[in-house]
Amino acid sequence: MSRPEIDDELRSALHDADSASWSARAAAGRRLASAAEVAVVAAVLHRLLLDGQDTAVTQEAAEALLERWDICGLRMVLAALTSADDDTGDHLCMAVDNVCCQSEEDLKRLAGLCSELISDADATISEEANSLCRRAHGHR
Repeated sequence: MSRPEIDDELRSALHDADSASWSARAAAGRRLASAAEVAVVAAVLHRLLLDGQDTAVTQEAAEALLERWDICGLRMVLAALTSADDDTGDHLCMAVDNVCCQSEEDLKRLAGLCSELISDADATISEEANSLCRRAHGHR
């Protein structure tokens, strides 16, 4: 997968991420998820995952990142979980359930991604991945 560039669409989404409207921020998170590898986008996504004004923003951004079904998206959600308050953390977990726990195949894919992140250099990511992996195995 090639590295996305900051084009007009991403610039627009970055602008919308600062909107006073929760629905504009939520839509921005969904649009930005495809370019999560870009440092400036990743920073904005992290902020949206921890949106202090509306957990719908948190959930939309998390679901979009998880729908990528890759290490980058899952790692960003796990990173947000490490510093989220209880309410935000509940919505991040709900996003995991909504995207990654709908079928046996989903649970296997989730466990595979988590197993890669268990050895992450960041101990907090590793702990969250280990916890999520145990949870995925418990759903089966």
